[in-house]
Amino acid sequence: MASPTSSIAAAGLLISILASLLIASSAGNFHQDFDIVWGYNKAKVLNYGQMLTLNLDKESGSGFQSKNEYLFGKIDMQIKLVPGNSAGTVTAYYLSSKGANWDEIDFEFLGNVTGEPYILHTNVFCQGKGNREQQFYLWFDPTEDFHTYSILWNPERIVFYVDDIPIREFENMESYGIPFPKHQPMRIYSTLWNADDWATRGGLVKTDWSQAPFTASYTNFNDDNACVWTYGQYSSCDSNNDNGSWYWEKLGFAGTGKIKWVQKNYMIYNYCTDYKRFPYGLPKECNIKKDLF
Repeated sequence: MASPTSSIAAAGLLISILASLLIASSAGNFHQDFDIVWGYNKAKVLNYGQMLTLNLDKESGSGFQSKNEYLFGKIDMQIKLVPGNSAGTVTAYYLSSKGANWDEIDFEFLGNVTGEPYILHTNVFCQGKGNREQQFYLWFDPTEDFHTYSILWNPERIVFYVDDIPIREFENMESYGIPFPKHQPMRIYSTLWNADDWATRGGLVKTDWSQAPFTASYTNFNDDNACVWTYGQYSSCDSNNDNGSWYWEKLGFAGTGKIKWVQKNYMIYNYCTDYKRFPYGLPKECNIKKDLF
């Protein structure tokens, strides 16, 4: 017969397991929410759908996409990037539509040699046109643990977040003739691939294949605050309603202050200050919203 102590311990273990399952159920499930679309034998769904890993070796990389399409939302993903010597590798996490005039919202993580910081590359495409790059160093090592990377996309703005800290805002400036992505539904994508022709120091540092396979890990996907697009219409929210605070969310004074802090201390490239690249004039939005760049 089991002792009272062992029974209590067993009950405690059961409670712990149930609690972990409840926590997991509040996050997305990679089996249910995503399809592996590239490098099928190199992408793995683990822990009953609570984690996904992408791998890259000399043969190929790997990638996944969401089953759902979205038109606006606040979407979170926790990612742990390739550790060690990741030079030449790129881990991309982004929203994108299809077609020649596609829209896209990009996080791209450019690997580096051991001990050197990753570069976080961001971009916004509207109707097939990008060239809106901003790049940052992070204030932590993104390979040691999971960190949350979020995209807020509503009718008025796009905001990039790292661990709930806004790092970049792209506002809707259609009134000035600048396209804004709000008509095309987008899927979530992520890929891990070799880009040693440009990713690390402009291609000077090549991928060290003796370090392969390279692995990026994903968990705690959350699209609870997003509008799923099904058969040409919203299915999970109504654009005429409030849809929660995210749908009309603004950064406010505190949020704008955080962006300025990040950009002052960690930004390493801003297309809106690259006069050499745009000798005949900066993109129009750079002159309209100078305080946000």
